[in-house]
Amino acid sequence: MLALSLPLPPLLVVRGAVAAVWLYEGLWCKVLGREPHQVRVVEAVPRLGPLVGRPFLVALGLVETTLAAWVLSGIAPGLCAIAQVVLLVALNVNGLLWARHIIHDPGGMVVKNIAFLLLAWIAAVMSGGPS
Repeated sequence: MLALSLPLPPLLVVRGAVAAVWLYEGLWCKVLGREPHQVRVVEAVPRLGPLVGRPFLVALGLVETTLAAWVLSGIAPGLCAIAQVVLLVALNVNGLLWARHIIHDPGGMVVKNIAFLLLAWIAAVMSGGPS
């Protein structure tokens, strides 16, 4: 069997991939409102509803957009990875608790987010963050 050794992609590429996801989800989907389905998911959460749902979603989008910038900056990569894990786990748990009936593929969402968080963690470790 032929062994093939592949190098890791450059750190900037890994950070860029993670930041692109946060930027897409935050700026495009939430702040610019290009994914109306997300509004319905947030409105399904008790105490948010239609009155608070959209403003909350925009605020969340700004947080996610800020995370994209933080990832790209490389500042405190370990803390950045932890913040990403905490935010995404909180979003997934609340989505599954309150809006599971609205989420198209809850299992797929969880699997994709685990893979994404693994990439975010790898970016932190490559930067000298947690190991």
